Order: sequence, then structure tokens, then C-alpha cells
Amino acid sequence: MAKQFDVIVIGGGPGGYIAAIRAAQLGFNTACVDEWKNDKGGPAPGGTCTNVGCIPSKALLQSSEHFEHAGKHFADHGIEVKGLTLQLDKMLARKDTVVKQNNDGILFLFKKNKVTFFHGRASFAKAAEGGYEIKVTGAAEEAITGKHIIVATGSNARALPGVPFDEESILSNDGALRIQGVPKKLGLIGSGVIGLEMGSVWRRLGSEVTVLEALPTFLGAVDEQIAREAKKAFDKQGLKIELGVKVGEIKKGKKGVSVAWTNAKGEAQKLDVDKLIVSIGRVPNTVGLDPEAVGLKLDERGAILVDDQCRTNLPNVWAVGDVVRGPMLAHKAEEEAVAVAERIAGQHGHVNFNTIPWVIYTSPEIAWVGQTEQQLKAAGVKYKAGTFPFMANGRARALGDTTGMVKFLADAATDEILGVHIVGPMASELISEAVVAMEFRASSEDIARICHAHPSLSEATKEAALAVDKRTLNF
Repeated sequence: MAKQFDVIVIGGGPGGYIAAIRAAQLGFNTACVDEWKNDKGGPAPGGTCTNVGCIPSKALLQSSEHFEHAGKHFADHGIEVKGLTLQLDKMLARKDTVVKQNNDGILFLFKKNKVTFFHGRASFAKAAEGGYEIKVTGAAEEAITGKHIIVATGSNARALPGVPFDEESILSNDGALRIQGVPKKLGLIGSGVIGLEMGSVWRRLGSEVTVLEALPTFLGAVDEQIAREAKKAFDKQGLKIELGVKVGEIKKGKKGVSVAWTNAKGEAQKLDVDKLIVSIGRVPNTVGLDPEAVGLKLDERGAILVDDQCRTNLPNVWAVGDVVRGPMLAHKAEEEAVAVAERIAGQHGHVNFNTIPWVIYTSPEIAWVGQTEQQLKAAGVKYKAGTFPFMANGRARALGDTTGMVKFLADAATDEILGVHIVGPMASELISEAVVAMEFRASSEDIARICHAHPSLSEATKEAALAVDKRTLNF
């Protein structure tokens, strides 16, 4: 007889493992099924984020930043480094260790919270009495049944039509994290989050990096003023970014990859690189899920159709994260996961899409929450803006990193914060204050009146809030 559970979660990424833990905390007999394998064939829960996304990319970003600082910036601090060398194998091994620590941490959390873990691929088999039968294909095949099913199967990298990933010369985010030697020339198609982060890693380690972006504007989702500031910094670093590009034929050869492209002026160009990273977005992952076995509806993109409560068209079947509508962000998946578990328990789960922060972990970091200036203009919203540069911040000067600014956008009539945008040091950490403020519908005056530690980068946040009323104190 199939093992029975109150809740079965399909997928062990940020949405999946968090959903399973929260369901178990709420008293449900919970199982989580995840098929990701480590290099020894063992379980590696955490999904794309932990295994080939957020976590390993941050590890390499940190390592490569240390390398660049040692080679270019330590001298400014009176530290002389002679004979600097790169041990790429050791850097990659450290990245793998960080990933394994996170995998093991999730397995520990499953045990701690009494979540039953199945290592294998889950798919819908049929509707069963009181729920659904799920087939688990791993070392062996078995069936389990659940009253509630939460699908959290994530997303996959989108390939260019007719140009599949081989993870050797044409790379997705996965292959981009495993390059065994620093390419002399590296090409990137797409200047989104993954492209800019991976481009930054390999540029710091010595690659000549060229980014080809189809859109005529750089980081179109980012506030235009912030995007311009970021682009100036990347240009100065030597990251070559071409906008308004039309990519043509891509050929693989023995020595690398050749990309035919047309620039914004319509002039034919050619780019020869050792490796090519394709970063043009991601697609929902429902491969092998067999949704048709139970009549689960998908949209034209292959995403699972859900309402604003993450309910699918089937009773007691839910879906969260990258496999549904909304931004493909790990923390969005986690918030939806907690909300769904609480809804199953009869509680009122909460996800506010207007206060989900976005971060690009380049140097300078870029982070934002809420609306951009161009969005407010398009909507005809009357607003006030205030900015403060890190060049006028004492802590940033002491760090030796004064690139960028903090920008506040507030309602012209009520002063409610409508958006906060940061480019500069530790933007990923500084944005949390803005998220909290917006969740409580604070005004820019509220932030301006709060005491911030001195000297700290967070003072730039206070000063930008003061700037909304044109009364900065240090600029």
C-alpha cells in the first residue's frame, strides 16, 4: 500500500523545501521529493538556487572579488602583494564546498522538522481516494499519496532556438559556474542578472568579456538613473556591453564559438570567443511532471496556472515559485511556500508582490524595491525624488568604494515611499530597510527621522530620504 501523507511537496528548491518545513511545523505529515544529485549520486536538495544558481554564483563572486582586490586595490591600503597567482581549481572546489554545506543543511532541516525525504523524480500518477497518487522514480520506483500536493519544480535556462547548451562551449548558468580554465575571450548573450554576475566573475579572473544585449536599453527593469550609474561602472571596469544587438548565426568550432551579430546601427559584426554563456531568461520546469495524468492546467509558457492564492485548477493542488507567474526569485518562492502551507492550515498566508526586493550581486551591487521613476511617469503618478551619493558617505570612503547612490521615490501628496533604488556597496543588505519601511507604508520622512549609526553605509539611506525634502545634511 502506498505511503500516505497530508502534504507532498514536489521539488526541493527554495520554494519546495521551505513549503515542506513550514507544513511540518504546522503539524502535517509531510513528504518532499527532489531528484537533484551531487557528483556522487547522492541527494542534493536546494534546487537550481543552491546547486547551480544563487549560492555557487555568490561564492565565485566573492572569491573573484578578493582576487581583483588583491591585484588592483590592496596597494591603496598599504598592502603589497607580490607573485599573485590564481588557483582556479581551489576556487571552484571552495564553491562546491559551499554548495554541499547548503545541501547538507537542508537534509538536516528535514530531519529536524520530521519531513520525509524521497530522492527521485516525482510525477502525477492519478487522482486517488482523498488526494493524489505521486510516482517517485529514483533508485527504485514507489508510489505515495497525498491529500495536498505543492508543486515547486522551478525553472530551466532558456536556450537560443537551434543552439542547445552543451555546457562545454555553449553554456547555461550551470556550465558558466564550472569553466575549468579562465577563457581568454568570453561572450555573453543577455545582460540580465545571471549574465552580469557571471561576466563579472570571469572578467575579474582575467577574461576579456563582451556582452550582447538585444534590448536598446541597459537593465530595462531597473530605474533608469540607477542603470546609467551601473553601466558607467561596468564600462570603467572593462566589461564591454553592446546594446540593441541582433544575434545571427552561432557556429561552434574546435577552438571556440563564433557569433554573427548586427549592432544598433545595422552594421554586421562578428565575435569569436572561447566560451559563450547564453543568459536570455528561464522557462518553467514541468518536464516529466505528467500534469495531464490528473488534468493540471498549464499556460502557453508551460507555467502552472494558479490564482492569487497559488491554487491550481485542481482541488488541493498548489504551485509556487518559478513554475508559476511572477518574478523568478528564490525569496519570492519562499514567501509563496510559507503562505501556501499556512493556507492549507486554514491560516491567512501573506505575499506582497509590491515589496519583493530585487538584487544583482555585481560590483557595484544593484538593489531595488517598489516602482521605478519611469513606471511612475508612465502611470501619471505625482512623486518626489531624493538621491544621495556614496561619495559623500564616510563609511564608503573608508571602504574605498564610493561608486553609486541611494534613490528614494515618494508620493508627492502623502510622502509614502513608492520605491527605493540603490547602486553601490552592500546594496543587497541596505535594501532590507526599504522593504520593511514599504511593508509598513512608511513615508520618506519616517526614514529621515530615524537615527542611523555613524559611520555606516545606511546613513546614505537616511540622507536620500532627507533629499526627498531637499534637506540633506552631508551633501
